[in-house]
Amino acid sequence: MIFATLEHILTHISFSVMSLVITIHLITLVVDEFVELYDSSEKGMITTFFCITGLLVTRWGFGGHLPLSNLYESLIFLSWAFSIIHMVPYFKKHKNFLSAITAPSTFFTQGFATSGLLTNTHQSKTLVPALQSQWLMMHVSMMIFGYAALLCGSLLSVAFLIITFRKFIRIVDKSNNLLNASFSFSKIQYMTERKNVLRNISFLSSRNYYRFQLIQQLDDWSYRIISIGFIFLTIGILSGAVWANEAWGSYWNWDPKETWAFITWTIFAIYFHTRTNKKFEGFNSAIVASMGFLIIWICYFGVNLLGIGLHSYGSFTLTSN
Repeated sequence: MIFATLEHILTHISFSVMSLVITIHLITLVVDEFVELYDSSEKGMITTFFCITGLLVTRWGFGGHLPLSNLYESLIFLSWAFSIIHMVPYFKKHKNFLSAITAPSTFFTQGFATSGLLTNTHQSKTLVPALQSQWLMMHVSMMIFGYAALLCGSLLSVAFLIITFRKFIRIVDKSNNLLNASFSFSKIQYMTERKNVLRNISFLSSRNYYRFQLIQQLDDWSYRIISIGFIFLTIGILSGAVWANEAWGSYWNWDPKETWAFITWTIFAIYFHTRTNKKFEGFNSAIVASMGFLIIWICYFGVNLLGIGLHSYGSFTLTSN
């Protein structure tokens, strides 16, 4: 009873703090001068991290096993992984581009986990025989850390594509305006406009420089985080194969969960391959990573809804990895 009450309190505190963090982020997007609010949101993420950590430890102590045995627990663990990724650049004193991704990801993941849809999985239960293994911690934790990192990296790639695409549209639009102007105005009007352009050229150059710098940083952060996520995913798949051999007598059975995990791994392997070619690096690799974002959710969540195959214990109402 004490463990359940403590878990309930920590869940509501963490979700309430995350709601405040999201509100602060929305305010700072509108008003840039509120630097103190941004610092408060970072402290709120740290508070959320400790609350979710306490929640997982409490559930671990009460259930006697790492809380990764059902969809509710894996979603809480996923939100915890998002908060860890958020804090890495914060403690390294880097500008945190991830905050716009990790904070909403933590909020929505935890919000879905604590919604009424997963009420049946909130109570910690005895593990089914297939999950009573020492490989549970290794395999499932590596997979979820991999999912979290790959999702964050993919979203950074989506942001990269959006900013690049908007820049391309503006360039095309300005080119068309200049062509129209050259045929529509007299020489005197052209000289006047030229003076105005020269007056604003320093501002435009600075703006383009910062946009280019942002694009480069998004691409760099995306590559780094996806690299880490790919390593976790690879370790998770390999450890899962060893566990499958112990539990089912075969390293690989091509059931839906395993198949989509392999598809996910292949997509991000293609991502790294595109980056080896300078012609495809950047924009095209970001397209591949954006496709990977959808594949990850199909692998992690979509397959669980079917409740079929050897991973049927990972269905919507029972368990997940």
